[in-house]
Amino acid sequence: MDKSLIRNFSIIAHIDHGKSTLADRILEISGAVDKRHFHNQILDDMELERERGITIKASAVRINYKAKDGNNYILNLIDTPGHIDFSYEVTKSLAACEGALLLVDASQGIEAQTVANYYLAIENNLEIIPVINKIDIAGVDIERVKKQLRDILKFKEEDMILASAKEGIGIDEILERVTKVIPEPSGDSNQPLQALIFDSSFDIYKGVVVYVRVVNGKISYGQPIKMMHSGKEFIIEEVGVFKPQSEKIDCLSCGEVGYITCNLRQPQEIIIGDTITDVKNSAKLPLPSYKKIKPMVFCGIYPVNSKDFLSLRQAIEKLSLNDASFVYGLETSQSFGHGFRCGFLGLLHMEIVQERLEREYALNLLLTTPNVVYRIETKDGKVQEVVNPSDLPAVQDISSVEEPYITASILIPIEFIEGVIDFAKKRQGIYQKTEYLGERIRLIFDIPLSEVIVDFYDNIKSLTKGYGSLDYEFKGYYPVKITKLDIIINSKVCDAFSSLISKEKAQVKARALVEKLKELIPRQLFEVVIQASADGKIIASEKVRAMGKHVTAKCYGGDITRKRKLWEKQKEGKKRLKRFGNVEIPQEAFLAVLKI
Repeated sequence: MDKSLIRNFSIIAHIDHGKSTLADRILEISGAVDKRHFHNQILDDMELERERGITIKASAVRINYKAKDGNNYILNLIDTPGHIDFSYEVTKSLAACEGALLLVDASQGIEAQTVANYYLAIENNLEIIPVINKIDIAGVDIERVKKQLRDILKFKEEDMILASAKEGIGIDEILERVTKVIPEPSGDSNQPLQALIFDSSFDIYKGVVVYVRVVNGKISYGQPIKMMHSGKEFIIEEVGVFKPQSEKIDCLSCGEVGYITCNLRQPQEIIIGDTITDVKNSAKLPLPSYKKIKPMVFCGIYPVNSKDFLSLRQAIEKLSLNDASFVYGLETSQSFGHGFRCGFLGLLHMEIVQERLEREYALNLLLTTPNVVYRIETKDGKVQEVVNPSDLPAVQDISSVEEPYITASILIPIEFIEGVIDFAKKRQGIYQKTEYLGERIRLIFDIPLSEVIVDFYDNIKSLTKGYGSLDYEFKGYYPVKITKLDIIINSKVCDAFSSLISKEKAQVKARALVEKLKELIPRQLFEVVIQASADGKIIASEKVRAMGKHVTAKCYGGDITRKRKLWEKQKEGKKRLKRFGNVEIPQEAFLAVLKI
């Protein structure tokens, strides 16, 4: 394959600016997909992606395109997610490309993730083509968006393409610009093989399917290969490309993007970012790997039925293969038995992982309250990271506690500035600066991560009537006073509800938790006492009254002492049930607690 005719590019944008629709239209207009097999969000092959209308996983597809200069080009398009929780997917995709289409919604303009993804592309030395999408919407101010692109990202107006992915406007111009502006891949087919693993998935027939970008050399059927980081060796069993369905080919040469299989059955044997080389003619050095992203949020995942533990283990191993930013480790709970302590990039990431495990692997799961990672220094000078409330050392042994802070960049229309600043300060945000970007402003705050992970972004959207957007990056660890908040149900600590929380917010959260649990725990045959404790004290309490039974219904007249005996017997029975009866806690209670 002549690498001068290969173009590798991705589509990057803020969430809901039309990336998947543009990918659909490019595939349709270039003839990559037969019209009989075409459907919307064609690269979003997960049911969950189509349902929610968001991209979760990056997708790669190969397009044959005949340009106006008469050449037949091979375009490798990688569609990426836009939500902040899936920024790792964007990072992986950009490492396999030479260029990117930066998509901006003509009605929304530049948003926080637009800027974040632009700088990610710059860091990867990509050629960027600015595209203003959705120009067919009535009442859009295209001149305003052009001004934003000029002022904020320093693009020239003549470089901007006006398009409507929905109507197919500007698609030919985009494809022509890709062939002219985006450079051909670097590398040499005669050099020893170096191929970057940028993703993977699991197929029940083929095993692990490894997505690769060949940087130097070539990779072909039957070739013995070696993973440079792990040192493991395999024989190539299949080489192919996605069009968008998988299609076998003989080999992938320098600059091409495709997949390989090599009878790999254990998901943990693949490292995303590893370099593949030839066993006989090995490269001296691996390719630069990805910056390792640390999870921001941790929670416990347990099967509702303890018999499903092994199924959950296999499902998590396969899922982590397809999602390198998801980490996990074994954990045991007094309430639920064996499970896993899992790390996520954010709450949406956590929600998506739960839904994927339940749908794709038919599991019924319970999730514990999410926590951030606290750094604890004990009085003997040891420093430990605590992700599970049960691992918190005794209060008398703690010297100091630090929690993670992020620098939040909140992009909003100027009229909403007061409400957003007040809200950020209520969440313990420390104001840093304001940047004016035309009719929009960017507010910079340093905020504890624990205040952001649950509903911060939703509240920003509500306060700004949908026009606000958020981007954040890890800043560092800063001192905090925390306490372990336990929920006690009928004298038994329910460790699934335990959480680490700032001392000054413990009372408010405790009250909210016990009130919500009182609403959600159904009435039992005995009284249920719900208590919240912190630092060894009960700080909130509620009761769920026992179900009543009319034990004297059959007593017609007669001496009152007979009725009293029946009432006393009933009371004793309820006391005994309270001591030995198990309280049924519905799954909605666990889900509701996550949102408090």
